[in-house]
Amino acid sequence: MAYEQIVTEIVDRVGVLRLNRPEKLNAWTSQMAAEIQDQITVWNNDSGIGAILVTGEGRAFCAGADIGVFSERVETNRDGQGEQLGRGGYSFPDFIRESKPTVAAINGYAVGVGLTMILPFDIRIASTSALLSIRFIKMGLMPELGSTRLLAELVGLGNATDMCLTGRMVSADEAANMGLVSAVTEPDELFNTALAKATEIANNSTPAVMMIKELLRKNPMDRDLEAVMERESLRDQIARRLPDHAEAVSAFIAKRDPEFNKKD
Repeated sequence: MAYEQIVTEIVDRVGVLRLNRPEKLNAWTSQMAAEIQDQITVWNNDSGIGAILVTGEGRAFCAGADIGVFSERVETNRDGQGEQLGRGGYSFPDFIRESKPTVAAINGYAVGVGLTMILPFDIRIASTSALLSIRFIKMGLMPELGSTRLLAELVGLGNATDMCLTGRMVSADEAANMGLVSAVTEPDELFNTALAKATEIANNSTPAVMMIKELLRKNPMDRDLEAVMERESLRDQIARRLPDHAEAVSAFIAKRDPEFNKKD
């Protein structure tokens, strides 16, 4: 499928997706969101893909929503003529949490939705030039995409409160110190560092990786330790019967690296 606001490639078992509106600092649009979700869905259904890497073209990851969207909405909302109030939100966080592993390579501004869209990602790696901000308060708006919970889970309630109520920019080093990103690299090393991480994950047993993702999605919020261990035990029993476990045992005995995800 031809896309207009993203570009894609495949590197071994990693699907690479680049936000591609560099002249607008990769500002988010509904079309971009649809293209991202469509491509990730394709890769989720492709047994040859084990992980997904997302980054931005140019000097930004994503500088937030396109201000033109806001301008149009302000006009249509005047005098009660605009959108209807409703409950719930866009299901993108659940989609990502249930997706194959995702790695974000943050190469510049990650602001507003440019940050909230990657909070449910599995790993975030930042360039030293990255600046992150949950900037909604500066627009008189609310944080979205579950970020008032997801951000607090990552950085703690105190840091999340500070970021949400001030809308301030957070440097890559500060983001690493608070746990918002797992690593910081020089700009010219960012893509290769993120690709190496995504490749390492992609070359592990994909069925086992997906079950671990499910456990990490469900278990941290469950106070019932017995239920947590039961989920782990059931999935471990499944994993023991998978070809990848047999391959790992054979590789260990033969003193070689295992080759997971073999096609029949």
